[in-house]
Amino acid sequence: MKRKFLFSFFETPQGKLLQVQENKYLARSITVSCKQTVLQIGSLGWENTFIDCSLYKRYSIVDVKGKGCNEAVKIRANPFKLPIQTESVDLVLVPHLIEFDLNRFQTMREIERVLKPGGDVVIICFNPLNIYVRMQSVWNKKMSDSWHSYFISRGRMSDWLKILNFEIKTTSEFTIDSIITTPDRFKIGKRTFLSMAFGVKAVKRQYTLIPLTPVKAQPTRLITAAMGVKSTIHRTNDD
Repeated sequence: MKRKFLFSFFETPQGKLLQVQENKYLARSITVSCKQTVLQIGSLGWENTFIDCSLYKRYSIVDVKGKGCNEAVKIRANPFKLPIQTESVDLVLVPHLIEFDLNRFQTMREIERVLKPGGDVVIICFNPLNIYVRMQSVWNKKMSDSWHSYFISRGRMSDWLKILNFEIKTTSEFTIDSIITTPDRFKIGKRTFLSMAFGVKAVKRQYTLIPLTPVKAQPTRLITAAMGVKSTIHRTNDD
């Protein structure tokens, strides 16, 4: 998994503007209390710009190199094999990791496993349809053979979340000067190509299966109309 492109991209003028928009989005997406558990998968190095790690005692960062803000709890591990207890996390942040992860679907399964029922996941990815992002990736690849990226489309990300029983709450499009957030699924429009990155916020749903047992047939206790009339006539004649 190589993320060199991520950090080199944010050194460009457009990347620095995009970084500001994404930090605002992440700060707004963290709605849990300081006592709840927050997990970030993949360090950025500028976590202090969107969260005060000193206030969140249960803020942890999973990174293969053990990097992240000093106040956070750092866990050196692979994202596709999280050493975290099942259903123990309230919020998972995944900023620009899925598109660089060779085992990304297994990582998505791990996210679903560690999240509590009703917990949220926030994912940010580069937009593969943006021309500037594509040009930067080609140039970066030409300069460094060690870089590999596996861009993921917005539609595929939505499909994966649905397969894992996530319900999409909001979707966002990031440009260098704005954030467009809409409820539910992505809307196709000009921002599909203009946005340099997209974000998804989804909630984990857990459905309880109700077993279907065969219903025993009850004997019918019905009196036909003819029998009722006949009984009434006999009683009248006896009187």
